[in-house]
Amino acid sequence: MRYCKRCVNPDTRPNIFFDEEGICLPCRHAEAKANETINWSARQREIEEIARWGKMHAYHGYDCIVTVSGGKDSTRQALHARDELGLKPLLVSCVYPPEQLAERGAHNLANLIELGFDTISLSLNPQVWKELMLKGFMRYANWCKSTEMALYAIPIHAAIAWQIPLVFYGENPSFTIGERTSGYDGSANNLKQGNTIASGIDNLATGIASDQDLHFYRYPSIEDMELAELRLVYLGYYIPNFNQYENARIAMANGLEIRHDPPETIGDINGYTALDEDFVVVNQLIKYIKYGYGRVTDQVVEGINTGLFDRVQGIELVQQYDGKCDLTYIRRYCNYLGIAEETFWKVVESQRGQDIWIKNPEGDWQLRIDINQT
Repeated sequence: MRYCKRCVNPDTRPNIFFDEEGICLPCRHAEAKANETINWSARQREIEEIARWGKMHAYHGYDCIVTVSGGKDSTRQALHARDELGLKPLLVSCVYPPEQLAERGAHNLANLIELGFDTISLSLNPQVWKELMLKGFMRYANWCKSTEMALYAIPIHAAIAWQIPLVFYGENPSFTIGERTSGYDGSANNLKQGNTIASGIDNLATGIASDQDLHFYRYPSIEDMELAELRLVYLGYYIPNFNQYENARIAMANGLEIRHDPPETIGDINGYTALDEDFVVVNQLIKYIKYGYGRVTDQVVEGINTGLFDRVQGIELVQQYDGKCDLTYIRRYCNYLGIAEETFWKVVESQRGQDIWIKNPEGDWQLRIDINQT
């Protein structure tokens, strides 16, 4: 295990890119911004051309689809598409089942709609949803595996069904966390090649659901997308200050409700990420046990690259708060899935990254590599 020499990005992240000097892609992107080597005028012309293309291919009165949850990034995307690019967007959301959806999440989606947008919100069969979550957790210690498939697939189904070929997403993850499969420009057309989506739903769904139940978990085929002439775009690629901190500021000014829990209970130093449900706190704990990093690492990488704090401060935040998860969240999660806490920990420990963790003399797990020494 090693870390980027400029931030706290670990090489345990799937498909992360480090160059020959040991610097991650997000740091190189931040360096290009700081050195003003990015031609933002050219990018502005490109996104204006994309907007014109969307208007030319508009059907049913909508120029584009914006994928939304009601959170900070989707709020900014929707506002930018409408107010800066002059588009009429249709917002498309996959909503968590009532038992999982937080009141905060319902408020934020309603708030975004009240800002003046037409919205389609699709909630899938909660019984099938829960069964797939349980299967993903028991097999991979990853309850998000199936839910992420639906979150990504539903907007594409909507784009094909309503003949709205332009679809906007947020920031290209290559430039925020360094994931190479996303490409290095504004095109999101290769989203289907991402880690979760590429694996498909069928290996989880055997004996659980019918083909009809699984329709909105299945990402449309490349052939169907090409026939519909879909153009998937990372809107954040074209906005100089598109980052979680600026997006949160804008969204909060427009009514976004955030978390106010202390970071030692939720493993989150900002309180404005993934707000629509709370099992994400458990997921970040599991990610930390698997790969040695959690939500705070993601926040610190971007915080360092936007100049909010330096690497020393970032390391301190990671060591204090990464992977933290209060027991109340774990118990709520276990109750939802109908499993015992002992089962939860047995499954999670079975997925611990043995090559990155080691037990100290006191019997506690610690990372094999001290981030302070890298």
